[in-house]
Amino acid sequence: MSTPMRVMELVRFGAVDTAFAARERPRPTPGPGQVLVRVMATSVNPLDLQTRRGDYRDQVALPAVIGNDVSGVVVEAGPGADDFQPGDEVWYLAPVFVGQGTYAEFHVVDQALVARKPARLSHVEAAGLALVGVTVWEGLVERAGVRVGERVLVHGGAGGVGSVAVQVARALGAEVVTTARARDHEFLSELGADVAIDFSTGDYVPQVRATGAVDVVLDTVGGDTLTRSPEVLADRGRVVSIVDTPEPQNLLAAWGVNATYHFVFVSPGRAKLEALGRWVDQGELRPMIGAVLPLADIAKAHSLLEGGPAGEGRRRPRGKIAIAVHPLDQQPHETRASARRS
Repeated sequence: MSTPMRVMELVRFGAVDTAFAARERPRPTPGPGQVLVRVMATSVNPLDLQTRRGDYRDQVALPAVIGNDVSGVVVEAGPGADDFQPGDEVWYLAPVFVGQGTYAEFHVVDQALVARKPARLSHVEAAGLALVGVTVWEGLVERAGVRVGERVLVHGGAGGVGSVAVQVARALGAEVVTTARARDHEFLSELGADVAIDFSTGDYVPQVRATGAVDVVLDTVGGDTLTRSPEVLADRGRVVSIVDTPEPQNLLAAWGVNATYHFVFVSPGRAKLEALGRWVDQGELRPMIGAVLPLADIAKAHSLLEGGPAGEGRRRPRGKIAIAVHPLDQQPHETRASARRS
């Protein structure tokens, strides 16, 4: 008989209070080239919220275990999986909409997608960096090709993706402009932002333009934010959007600045994680963990990310919401340190 494991299953699409149920499933067995990982921590991303709501119901058969971030410990290696040994601490981004997700005590994955966890990070911190870190790497490094001395505008700098993007853009040698509420400006300055603009006080476009045109826009919001990106771009600027766009977009203004657009849907890979890990080791990048909840509270984590009542009246936290699946290493440590630079 297979050993059971705890999972949180998505049992119906829609409202968070009826979406999940605690269940048991057989612990998976690694196949050729795969490793079985004890999931120490995972995290909640906007992609999870969209999946729960039913935005991707054609790709998700219920009941399903969703989630994509993992930091954990290798338990078993399948045939031909020689890169890792039991006991190795690893982190990775699981393939999206492929197989079982990461809201579970154990997870099986192809070893080619797995990297060794940076020693400076706890499991909670590593799980909070995987998906957002790879997303930012693809957007700013692979697609936009940010260069030293360029100006990068990061929308939503205090969020999970935004807080990483500010640091990555700075590590690439760019000047960083970001939008966020005034209460988050000091926090963003500590992360390396040169200019922070309060989007809640009025039109952000003239505020950005007053500081100069930008070479790259990273859109984490969509809608009107995407439509108006050309208004702040320098000639031959680039826009990277990580938000799906179900509504038609009028991008006529992009012609006037010879803009290039990139739409990014994240894809996993070891090399990207290793590059991010080097920045972590060099002190250039630190994941921002705004809250840590146990696996049983996955519904509360979703509601907290949405700013709903399960968040007990608190505002949406800065950075990521992490899920401690096993009791070991539940609290982040690097995020409690002071900012790495003034």
